[in-house]
Amino acid sequence: MELYRLTVHQARALLEKGEISTTELTRAVLDRIDAVDARVKAYLTIVADRALDQARDADAQWAEHRKNGTRAPALLGIPMAIKDEVCTRGVRTTAGSKILNNFVPPYDATVMEKLNAAGGILIGKTNQDEFAMGSSTENSRYFVTRNPWDLERVPGGSSGGSAAAMAADEALCALGTDTGGSVRQPASFTNTVGLRPTYGRVSRYGVVAFASSLDQVGPITKDVRDAATILGVIAGHDPREATAANLPVPDYESALAGAQLIAPLQGVRVGVPREYFAAGLQPGVERAVRDAIRVLESLGATTQEVTLPHTDYALPTYYLLAPAEASANLARYDGVKYGYRLEESNEMWEVMRATRGDGFGAEVKRRIMLGTYALSTGYYDAYYLKAQKVRTLIKQDFDRVFAAGVDVIVGPTSPSVAFKIGERVDDPLQMYLADVFTLSQALAGIPTISIPCGFDQGLPVGLQIIARAFDEERMLRVAYAYEQATEWHTRKPSL
Repeated sequence: MELYRLTVHQARALLEKGEISTTELTRAVLDRIDAVDARVKAYLTIVADRALDQARDADAQWAEHRKNGTRAPALLGIPMAIKDEVCTRGVRTTAGSKILNNFVPPYDATVMEKLNAAGGILIGKTNQDEFAMGSSTENSRYFVTRNPWDLERVPGGSSGGSAAAMAADEALCALGTDTGGSVRQPASFTNTVGLRPTYGRVSRYGVVAFASSLDQVGPITKDVRDAATILGVIAGHDPREATAANLPVPDYESALAGAQLIAPLQGVRVGVPREYFAAGLQPGVERAVRDAIRVLESLGATTQEVTLPHTDYALPTYYLLAPAEASANLARYDGVKYGYRLEESNEMWEVMRATRGDGFGAEVKRRIMLGTYALSTGYYDAYYLKAQKVRTLIKQDFDRVFAAGVDVIVGPTSPSVAFKIGERVDDPLQMYLADVFTLSQALAGIPTISIPCGFDQGLPVGLQIIARAFDEERMLRVAYAYEQATEWHTRKPSL
C-alpha cells in the first residue's frame, strides 16, 4: 500500500516496528499533495519544510522509544491537516476570509497544543467556507474546493477542505469545526468519518468564532478507530475556555472492543426518527440508510421508530441563533486591531466601513445582517428569544427519546449526495437545506458521527449516529461495529 493511503493506526503500527520512518511517511503525503491538490484544492497553506523538520525530530524520538521500550505519544509522526479556522502559531490562519488574509497567530489553539504534544505533524491548513458559514466550501474567499469523487461537485462544508484532503489521501487525519453540520455533512459527501463531540467536550480556545454556543472542533478521518484516537487526544477540560466541561476523558479506543463478536450490538436499542425520512430525502440516500439499519439489526441491535417532533423547526431556529451570535463575534474585524485594512479615507468610520465591506464575502454579510436584525429592538423577543425557547424544545425531544431507553438514534447525515458546484449558489435556502439533518444535534449540544454507508449515483452516502451528551463511547462502539461489518469506508476515489 502507498504510504499516503495509511490510516493513523496502520501507520503507527509500522512506525512502532521501525518498518517505515516518519520522514518517508511525510514525504509520501507531500508528494501526494503535489500530485492531486491542483485539482482537488483542499489546502490553503502548506508548510512542507516545517513538516519535514518535525518528521526528522519524530524519527529521533521513535528511535529512542524503540530503544528503551517505552510507549510513544499517540500521534508521533502522523501527518495531519487542520482547518483554517484553528489558530496555529506562526502559520497563517485566515478562516477562509480576505479580512484575515495576513493574520499569523502568535499562539496555538488548545486543540493544536494537544495534537502537538501527541506528536502530530502539521502538513497544512485546509480551505473552508468563510468563517465556517456555508455548506459547500464555495464561500471561501480564495477558491472552491472540489470533491475527489467528482471534481465537478462540492465536498460539502464548511470543513470541505479537510474532508477532501481525507478522501484524496492528502493527510492521515484532519480537524474540522462543526457549527451546524460542518464536519458531518462533508464527511457524508466524501466517504469519510466525521465526528462532532458533545458541546464542551473539546475546548474552543483559539478557534475563530462563528457561533459560540454551537461551534465544536471534531476529527475527520479515514475510519472510526482513527476518529476515536483523535478525539481522545483533543478532548478534555481547558481552564482558558469557560464552556469546556471539567469531566474525565474516557479511553475511546477501548470502547471499540468487541466489534468482532457475532452479535456486537446485542442489547443496543436504536431509535429511527420518522422525521428523518420525510419528503425531500433523495430515494437512493434513503435506500442506503435503510440498508445500514438492517445491518445494525443483523449485529444484534433492536430498532424502533421514534419521533422528534420539533425537527422541522431546527432550520429556522439555527438561522436565527447562529447569525445573531455571528453578528456579535464578527464585530471585532474592523480594520483597527488586526487583519486586513482598507484605507480609502482618513476618517475612522469610513475605514471600518470600507474594510468590512471589502473584507467580508456575500454569505458572511448576509448572516451578519440576519443576526443584527434578529437582535434589534422590537424584534429580539419575536425572533431571537423565541428561537432560544424552541432550541430548548428540540433538546427536550432528544432527552425524551433517550430517557425512554433508546441508546443511539440513527438516520441520514444529508438529504442528498454531493451536489454540483454552482448548483445552489444563487439559492441560499436550498443551500441551507443541505444541513437539515445535522442542525438539531448541534442545537441540543449532543454528540454525533457520520460514517460511510453506501453510494447513490456513484457518490457517497453517510449514516449519522447520535448519542446522549458525553456518551461518545457508545456512539463510537455502534459506529465501529457497523464499519467492521461493511466495506464502504475502504472505497477510494480514482484521481
